[in-house]
Amino acid sequence: MSDTEIEESKVGIPGGQVYVKKWIPEFDNGKPPIILLHDSLGCVDLWKDFPEMLSKVFCRVVFAYDRLGFGRSDARSSLPSKDFIEEEASIYFPSIKETLGIDSYVLFGHSVGGGMAINIASQDNDCQAVIAVSAQAFVEDLTIKGIEDAQKIFEQPGQIGRLKKWHGSKAEWVLHAWTDVWLSDEFKDWSLEPAIQNVQCPLLAIHGDNDEYGSSAFPQFISERSGGSSTMLILESCGHMPHKERKQDVISAVKEFLNAIA
Repeated sequence: MSDTEIEESKVGIPGGQVYVKKWIPEFDNGKPPIILLHDSLGCVDLWKDFPEMLSKVFCRVVFAYDRLGFGRSDARSSLPSKDFIEEEASIYFPSIKETLGIDSYVLFGHSVGGGMAINIASQDNDCQAVIAVSAQAFVEDLTIKGIEDAQKIFEQPGQIGRLKKWHGSKAEWVLHAWTDVWLSDEFKDWSLEPAIQNVQCPLLAIHGDNDEYGSSAFPQFISERSGGSSTMLILESCGHMPHKERKQDVISAVKEFLNAIA
C-alpha cells in the first residue's frame, strides 16, 4: 500500500473547471511543492507513477492538473489561440494557484508544459525554480516534421482511440489543439524569446538527443537566454519523454539541481 496520500479536486478558472491531483508524502519537509505541467496530448493520468515518485524522493507535495479541454477537466468549444502558451501563464495558472493557496513553488514542465513553465516563471516571483523537460523554444523544421508525422499516424483507423482513453469525447479537440495551432502560419514565428530573459529563478533544461520534436538548439536557447542561473542536460539515446525513457536519470538530475539551489 502506498504511503503517499492523494487528494483530487476541481478548480474553477475562466472558462470552466479543471481537474487537480495532489500527492502528499508521508514525510513532508515543508519545502515548496512541485507543480507538473503536461504536454500537448497529455493529462494528469499520463504522468503515471512519476508524480508519486517525485513526492517520495523529494519529500514534497506534488500537484498536477489537466489544462482546460484535457483529461478530466471541462471541455473547450474553440481551439486555443496562437497565444495559448502565454495565456496559460497569465490567465489560467494564476487562478489555480490562488484557489489552491499555493505560495512559493517549483515548476516541472514537459514539452509545451515547459514553455508554459518558463512563461509562468517570467511573470511570478513566487516560482522558486523551473525544470523544463523537452521544452520547445521556437518552431524549427524538426518540430513541424514531428507533428506532421504524428498527425498522419492519428489519421489511421483506430488511432484516435489512444487519445480517447485519456481524454474521452475531448480526444479530437485535443489532437486539433496541438496540430492545428502548431502547424498554422500564425504560430510559425512563436518563440520563448519574450519570456525567457525575464526568468530570474534557477532553471534546469533537460533534453533528449533523439527528441523527435526538437533539436538541442532548444535547451541551448533556454539555458543561454535565461535571466537567472541555468543548467542544461542532454540525455544520450533519449527521445521526447525523458521522464519515462530515462526516469532515474531525470530524478537524479532534478535532485542535484534542487540541492544546489537549496
